[in-house]
Amino acid sequence: MSNLRSNIVAWLGRKYFSRIHRNGFDLSKMSFLPDATLAPLRRDGLDPVADLARTRAKEPISKLPLPFGINAWLVTGYDETKAVLGKAKGFSSDFTNLAERNIGVAPQQNPGGLGFSDPPAHTRLRRLLTPEFTMRRLSRLTPRIHAIVEERLDEMAAAEGPVDLVEAFALPIPALVICELLGVPYEDREDFQRHSTARFDLFGGANASFGAMSDQLSYLHGIVRKQRETPGDGLLGMLVKEHGDELDDQELAGLADGVLTGGLETTASMLALGTLILLQAPDQFAAMRDQDEMVDQFVEELLRYLTVVQVAFPRFAREDMEIRGTRIAAGDLVLCSLSGANRDEQLGPDMERVDPHRQTSSHLAFGYGIHRCIGAELARMELRAAYPALVRRFPEMRLAVPADQLPFRKLSIVYGVDELPVVLR
Repeated sequence: MSNLRSNIVAWLGRKYFSRIHRNGFDLSKMSFLPDATLAPLRRDGLDPVADLARTRAKEPISKLPLPFGINAWLVTGYDETKAVLGKAKGFSSDFTNLAERNIGVAPQQNPGGLGFSDPPAHTRLRRLLTPEFTMRRLSRLTPRIHAIVEERLDEMAAAEGPVDLVEAFALPIPALVICELLGVPYEDREDFQRHSTARFDLFGGANASFGAMSDQLSYLHGIVRKQRETPGDGLLGMLVKEHGDELDDQELAGLADGVLTGGLETTASMLALGTLILLQAPDQFAAMRDQDEMVDQFVEELLRYLTVVQVAFPRFAREDMEIRGTRIAAGDLVLCSLSGANRDEQLGPDMERVDPHRQTSSHLAFGYGIHRCIGAELARMELRAAYPALVRRFPEMRLAVPADQLPFRKLSIVYGVDELPVVLR
């Protein structure tokens, strides 16, 4: 795990900002794109870059200067983002939109799952998957989540010197929880994590990422075949037992892949960056440690403020339409900045600071509409368990290096920090 330099939706970014084969221009070198295009993927520390707020104040829906004749829009306003994400009949998220527009991807690179599908396929798959993500079903994981957290804390406590919180705590927790959720056998977990790490490595190049993605799906196909033979108690086993005749192996592997891509690096980034906020604000650290009644509300505020998934999956307009006064033509690409929308004053006052007492349940950290993250409640369970346990076990924890020396990701769809060295006592 020492080389986990991952970026949970990096493969998505490289899909629509990757290699244009026809003329040889490599869009994976994203620094060539105009600054206005890259602003939604950049931050200044924990804050979205100032250009994003200026764009939102001037034009909540603004034209993006993309090359190759791609007509694209960036949505940064809260109400405007909800309008786009909630208009499922007006916008398509289907993967074929990317392949058909020659944005450097091929149809066979479609990962499947919920994120890149439209109704009725999306409706059918989500209907089958949703019951497994209700609080009633997820509650079976509660004891194991707390046990995983305590195991990580015990290992940290035994370490000598500074500890990298990303490697020792933030990443292993969601990785192990996903193994539990899917029903990945214990002996397979090393392979599971190895594939996941290679899949999301931002620095390996598009071809390496696609190769790792293919390996990941092949691996998951193997897990699916085992579950077909002997269904377990995890999500895959339940789907096989209850809907095995309705889902083929490709669909099952795609759903498992979606759970992985949606729940690993996102939660890991939240755990690391949320801890960084606590370490820089002693009063908030104390509140998380001492006030049980505040934990749920504080977690929601951290989700809003950090919004680690910075940009929603791309939408393509199915028809000519008007969104909040802006004309969008059929075929236009629309990108919604979730990090920009969650700092919009339309959501409430003084949104540029963390307020543990704020009521922010209407934030867009998990998206909105039919593509809202199906694993939102699982992520909340992990965060609510991990933050208080961490600060209670190590009440004297502090940063081992100045915050401005931390290796924040420079350009990412999922924002995070690659290392978070801390002194525990």
